[in-house]
Amino acid sequence: MRMRKKKWAVPELMASPLYIKEPESFRGKWQQAFEKEQPLYVELGCGKGGYASQFALLHPDVNLLAVDISSNMLGVGRRKIDALFAENGRAPDNIRLTEYNIEHINDVIAPEDDVQRIFINFCNPWPKPRHYKKRLTHPRQLALYKTFLRPGCEVRFKTDDDQLFEHSREYFAENGFEILWETFDLANSGFEGNIKTEHEAMFEAEGIKIKMLIARWPGEKDGE
Repeated sequence: MRMRKKKWAVPELMASPLYIKEPESFRGKWQQAFEKEQPLYVELGCGKGGYASQFALLHPDVNLLAVDISSNMLGVGRRKIDALFAENGRAPDNIRLTEYNIEHINDVIAPEDDVQRIFINFCNPWPKPRHYKKRLTHPRQLALYKTFLRPGCEVRFKTDDDQLFEHSREYFAENGFEILWETFDLANSGFEGNIKTEHEAMFEAEGIKIKMLIARWPGEKDGE
């Protein structure tokens, strides 16, 4: 998603303790980036941090690494995180932000990091066939995630795009993931614990149904 450049975003991000400037240096030791060691979750393509900020606040017993290719987006997200945590009288010690191209995510996350869950929320659908490989749920990407996912790890995926959802269901199933749950209408699915961002609310207001699935990676021995 493109956004208008904000001159303050990147300088503030660079000065923030939440921001990891050299993610490669934490490969295999991401727990060291947080105040304490606890289950590690990753959001890929976190954008302006609407989901990540709310999730980290609601789940202090989880460490969340939020990744995006845009430092400008992350700068906006940093403000959102600090404001939300301040309102609730808490320090944002269980969330970290880093800028990276997710097409090479295995260069910064290793099996030793023991990732227990991945979130992919409203990623670019890349609707033209020649661009399918850029999708965050494409088999090329799933192959990268499988290099560091622990057995039993969940990937939770949400989108407003019908074609992307249909294709992603096939991508997961054909690449060794077990689809545990799915819906074509999240708002009326009865799913508990959904975190609704402004982005998601905007789609719903336009009458667009949100699609979601939870896929489980059983591990090499069971999955392939």
